[in-house]
Amino acid sequence: MAVEKLFVLFRRCLLFTASIVAYTLPVLSQEIPKTDRQLLPRQTAANQVKPTQKIYSLSDMQSAFTSATYLLRTPRDQNKVSQLSQATIPVVSVTDVKINTTDKGIEIILVTPSSEKLSVFGKVEGNSYVADVKNAHFQLTSGESFQQSKPSAGIALVTVTNVDTNTVRLTVVGKTGAPVVELFDNQTQGLVFGVTSTATTQQTPGENPAIELEVIAPPDTGYRVPDATTGTRTNTLNRDIPQTVQVVPRAVIDDQADKRVGDVLRNLGIGQNSEPSRLGESVIIRGFDVEASNSLRDGLRDNFTSFIGTPFQNDLANIERVEVLRGPASVLYGNGSPGGVYNLVTKQPLSTPYYSIQGNVGSYSLYKSSIDFTGPLTTDKKLLYRFNADYENSGSYINHVYAERTFFAPVISWQPSRDTKLTVSGEYLNSRQAELSPLGLPAIGTILPNPNGKISPNTYVGDPTQDREKVTQGRASYKFEHNFSDQWSLYNSLSYAFAERPYTTNVTPTSLEADNRTVDRFEQIWGPTSVSNLSQDTHVVGKFNTGSLEHQLLVGVDWYQRIVSPYSFVVRTFPSLDIYNPVYGQTPGDFLDTRKDKERIDDLGIYFQDQLAIAPNLKLVLGGRGDFVDQKTIATSVSEQSNSAFSPRLGIVYQPIPPVSLYASYSRSFDQPLGTDVNNNSFEPTRGTQYEVGVKTDLLNNKLSATLALYQLTQSNIVTTDINDPTYSIQVGEQRSRGVELFFTGELAPGWNIIAAYNYTDGRVTRDNTYKVGSLLANTPENSASLWTTYIIPKGKLQGLGGGLGVFYFGDREGDLTNTYTLPSYVRTDAALYYRHNHFQAALNFQNLFDVLYYEGAYNINRVFRGEPFGVEATLKWQL
Repeated sequence: MAVEKLFVLFRRCLLFTASIVAYTLPVLSQEIPKTDRQLLPRQTAANQVKPTQKIYSLSDMQSAFTSATYLLRTPRDQNKVSQLSQATIPVVSVTDVKINTTDKGIEIILVTPSSEKLSVFGKVEGNSYVADVKNAHFQLTSGESFQQSKPSAGIALVTVTNVDTNTVRLTVVGKTGAPVVELFDNQTQGLVFGVTSTATTQQTPGENPAIELEVIAPPDTGYRVPDATTGTRTNTLNRDIPQTVQVVPRAVIDDQADKRVGDVLRNLGIGQNSEPSRLGESVIIRGFDVEASNSLRDGLRDNFTSFIGTPFQNDLANIERVEVLRGPASVLYGNGSPGGVYNLVTKQPLSTPYYSIQGNVGSYSLYKSSIDFTGPLTTDKKLLYRFNADYENSGSYINHVYAERTFFAPVISWQPSRDTKLTVSGEYLNSRQAELSPLGLPAIGTILPNPNGKISPNTYVGDPTQDREKVTQGRASYKFEHNFSDQWSLYNSLSYAFAERPYTTNVTPTSLEADNRTVDRFEQIWGPTSVSNLSQDTHVVGKFNTGSLEHQLLVGVDWYQRIVSPYSFVVRTFPSLDIYNPVYGQTPGDFLDTRKDKERIDDLGIYFQDQLAIAPNLKLVLGGRGDFVDQKTIATSVSEQSNSAFSPRLGIVYQPIPPVSLYASYSRSFDQPLGTDVNNNSFEPTRGTQYEVGVKTDLLNNKLSATLALYQLTQSNIVTTDINDPTYSIQVGEQRSRGVELFFTGELAPGWNIIAAYNYTDGRVTRDNTYKVGSLLANTPENSASLWTTYIIPKGKLQGLGGGLGVFYFGDREGDLTNTYTLPSYVRTDAALYYRHNHFQAALNFQNLFDVLYYEGAYNINRVFRGEPFGVEATLKWQL
């Protein structure tokens, strides 16, 4: 059934793409003049050549002469993939320029601390040789330009400067004629241009064809990611985004042996409000719950984090990085919590073959194996593939809990021309587990005193003879990209996801009786259930000038649909459990409730954004989005409503010196609650309003990035009890969060990486008819901090040997909005040992090194969730 759905969806996706292309190409080709662009090496009728690995000197051709691809055989480098256009290509920082004298003239080195794919386009203009390096940004601590006069005989001037945020221009001016330039590879520094003046060599126009050159650059530092797409839907340097954007790259995920999104987000000081064994992710950002409607996958809404009592499961095997946008994000992504969004960016195919096989064993009977294969399918490298797969089988520190998962994710990309690219991907996951949803333990006996003593933290309060679940889930998606010119590009994406679950049962605790040892329970029974999500986005990105203003305009439309098929839901009584002496396998009781449910949500959004460069050091971001939401739920009654909302954002960035950005922004979000008031009026959207100011800076020659942010975030129109008729609700509630955030990531010294965060959050109820004004927000510590650092010996006899250390602190948190109990603060320490040699890697990770008993979050006073105890995991990896 699942396979048939995937094939049907792929066919629909391809037909949809064809219709988009057929409609848009003629229209846009008439409205937008085609320019003589050079996104990839051009082959004309007069120059039909095949790419070669040989290095040629360059003529005064107008065509591009090279593209540079870095071939570092480590996954953290291989996984970073160049996309078709600058809107999706990671920008590489050029951090220094070196000019050395050679026997033929000079060599100019553009030092790059990253290992992305660079495209170099050269031409001769009079006595000058000009090379534009795409997907790069030039930044020195002293400024954004470099100039040196008369570096050698025959050379009058060398300059390096930024053309725009994605292009670095090298200009070499000859005294009597254009110099001859050759591009060489250098394994330790970056792009090397060998320059010979015309005094010694005369260059013949047109004698050298366009080439492709494989260049090896120094290894990526791994932890610093200078740009992200989540903050603007375009590839923008983080320091140019007037809102907090944080990125956790694959290097951190691998170094920590993370398995769930919550593990990754811990590096940002973000805590969970459910137990770690839950396979979905529910986290708290800036005091507000970020769950189902706030997760993205490759920029598309992925509202599967919660699925009819069980979380939709995210596997990290094919995840390249996790990007987090803190604060309201409705201006780009529609309906959602004001706390922010996290975007799971998946691995993409590479043009260079790469293969890895990995095995993991660890505590609680953990066995895990995974593969990652990628490379070209054709000799011209127009058709690429990537295939990730893993299998995991594990027990748990909670008695009677287990999980077994099988996952695979194929990706195919096809680039028939330099301007057009189509990527088609799929995912399939089959899981079997004992626990349907996080059950937790009562607060009395764990974090609060109990006259019967402490409850064993490993106790399972469900029933292993009844609790069982099997879920099959899948995704199919495509992304179509087309460049009409250097200035205008079209992007069209579609993703379909589904989950199917057969007959499922789950025993759930409700309350602790007066004897403080007996837990009341009930049983939930779901009939066969399926849910599907469809997300579609189409947008155009254009660059143009109006007078002295430089614009990057984004205009788009997206549509999101969630359908839950009709399913039966039964509730019946279940015998209570002595939590100090549990006895399982008891006979279920009487039926309490039976119903059939179904649900459908449609959300249409139209959005725009303009990124204006008022001056080289002054940038403005303004945007807005209109959403039209329809919701219908059929349960014991029918609830149906429609609403609309407009979400604006305005931000400004000022750079007094190139490495420092000062910013301020205003943004709003909305979230659509379901229900009516006493007058049968549908609830209006809740609104989030944020004011944020901060500073972003790049340190240590752009190897370390830091962000300091101050914000105030208010959510209004919250549903609360109607004091005139307590059987109804009214929208007068309000909650406010104020805070300070500090974030560091990058390289402190060769081989020494760090990612660290500190969050101060003052989250309170400011208006409500149920909760006391001034109450602290649930599961939100006033202070939280995280530090993870690794050091790998870069050279010498001990090269490849290293270790890692992590410290994670979360302060006291209120367990609920009534503030009746407090989750105590904790410090968790993790550690790791590494050995990496050529194609072989080995690691030993230690979680919760000192076996601290702590509690991650709480649902209510009867359900608090323990954090993971001490555990060890060993990893062996072989890669080619």
